[in-house]
Amino acid sequence: MTAHVQPTPILGPAAEPQEIDLAELDHSLRRPRTLFSYCLSVLCSILALVAAVPLVSVLLMLVVRGGKRLNLALLTQLPPAAGMVGGGIGNAIVGTLLVIFVGGVLSIVIGVFAGVYLAEINREGALGGLVRFCARLLTGLPSILAGVFAYTTVVLWTGRFSPLAGGIALSLLMLPTIILTTEESVRSVGAEMREAAIGMGATQTQMIWQILLPTALPGILTGILLALARGAGETAPLLFTLTFSDFWLKGHLMEPTASLAVLIYNFSKSPFQNQKEIAWAASLVLVLIVLALTLGGQALSLRARRMMGAPR
Repeated sequence: MTAHVQPTPILGPAAEPQEIDLAELDHSLRRPRTLFSYCLSVLCSILALVAAVPLVSVLLMLVVRGGKRLNLALLTQLPPAAGMVGGGIGNAIVGTLLVIFVGGVLSIVIGVFAGVYLAEINREGALGGLVRFCARLLTGLPSILAGVFAYTTVVLWTGRFSPLAGGIALSLLMLPTIILTTEESVRSVGAEMREAAIGMGATQTQMIWQILLPTALPGILTGILLALARGAGETAPLLFTLTFSDFWLKGHLMEPTASLAVLIYNFSKSPFQNQKEIAWAASLVLVLIVLALTLGGQALSLRARRMMGAPR
């Protein structure tokens, strides 16, 4: 018995490849959509340049008016008294770096642990949601309220103005940035790395310390540098906690000292030309410090994106 194979019926004619009209793809400003896209691109470029004008103008003004007093003596001498010539901002630089260091230590320790807690330990829990909400709420905290808080809790309690009080005030402003960037950086680590660590028998603590944190470190450092840059430029909290001093810090954290922000605030109101010139030079130094921290944060952010394979 011979088997007959039924031919498969053709349901319809084979689809012929459609020819592409290259003229339709031609980039011509005569076409309404192309012209509209071109106009929006030009408008965005103009608006971007307009947005950069204030920053560039401020930097140029600081370089012109503050650069002429920028020398070694300015960076190493004490602020001049009223009517004196010369002088510098040496103690203000030391005080600024010290306050940023104190605030950074407090905010980094708490912020990194809180970010890891939100990203790995309690992602969807009620307590995690409360911590996340408080961190986001702190991002809009007026800086003067941070100074008032540190004044009532530290200055009144210790009976003196100090870098410790100033550091606590600045840590309140740095903390939310570090918490949120740490959470996002840890969450961005691939799930396969977590699964591989657990598959090899690592505990959750070992996975966090040896896998997640080293991988997310560039992103965490980005948030830390941006937080330090914000704290470096604050003035209002230091008026309530640090005040000012014309002398060098004697070696402990419980005495008033100078800072660049407060020095600029005081000397900009002075009737003496020498102090006004020093205020301009101090402004330039402070902007350079903030700019260096910001550029460092952006460089680490770019490196983190390359490591994670994300687009720029």
